[in-house]
Amino acid sequence: MSESNSILDEETLFLVSQTFKALADPTRIRILHLLYQEELSVNAISQQLELNQSNVSHQLRFLKNLRLVKYRRDGKTIYYSPDDEHVMKILQESIDHATHH
Repeated sequence: MSESNSILDEETLFLVSQTFKALADPTRIRILHLLYQEELSVNAISQQLELNQSNVSHQLRFLKNLRLVKYRRDGKTIYYSPDDEHVMKILQESIDHATHH
């Protein structure tokens, strides 16, 4: 952890704000939460969340660009999974906080 009196550089500020932007979207939260449970293809994500494939692909591109998800190819199918345990912990803690009574 950095010292409390250190100044964040512009790149770090940008990346942190983009990460929170990613987590501010309900569809991306649903996708990340699903991927936290298992590796899935775009088609499987679309079916489980009842979203169109184009929307899921768009959201996965956004998450991949932020290095929040990674993918692997198996034949013609691409499977996605979380790529940042830190962000997944933040997401899970936020879910736990929201569901705590």
